[in-house]
Amino acid sequence: MVRRNDERRAALVDAAIEVLAREGARGLTFRAVDAEAGVPTGTASNYFGNRDDLLTQAGARVYERLQPSEGEVERQRTAEPDKETYKTLMREVVGRVSGFRTGYLALLELRLEATRRPDLRAVLTERVRADLDANVAYHEGSGLPGDATAVRLLYLAFNWLIVEQLTLPGVLSEAERDALVDAAVERIVTE
Repeated sequence: MVRRNDERRAALVDAAIEVLAREGARGLTFRAVDAEAGVPTGTASNYFGNRDDLLTQAGARVYERLQPSEGEVERQRTAEPDKETYKTLMREVVGRVSGFRTGYLALLELRLEATRRPDLRAVLTERVRADLDANVAYHEGSGLPGDATAVRLLYLAFNWLIVEQLTLPGVLSEAERDALVDAAVERIVTE
């Protein structure tokens, strides 16, 4: 029987994210999650039906933790809808995602694992598609310059920029990263 203590479940999923980032998908075991969370052995197996359930919930939790705060969303909504605002928004997004290093690395592990697990691939595909569609819809409603194609191109470019920052942090400094974000917005986003 799966337990329902939501606070404990969240702590276990957060521990799973840390294990995924540090050990990779092959290192993600219930025992490793228990150890990371500092709970008795066997606790994770009481909360998750199987390893696939744990993998799926870890992916969902990363997206949950990457969401901007209400204040960030409100500030952007009230800002002038121009390229400078767009650049600021994109620098914040790249900085927020890069700042949750273990979360993004865990997502990379989940994506690799999804190439071997059709059920996980289906869940991640649905989640990433929904996230991308939400970004396009938000953009279209914001009045910012550019179109849906620009949003998708920036999404793809910035995902690799984040991978570069997290896996080889010595390649680009934060200042170089921010300059590349600005250049991408300038070159991809048309009025």
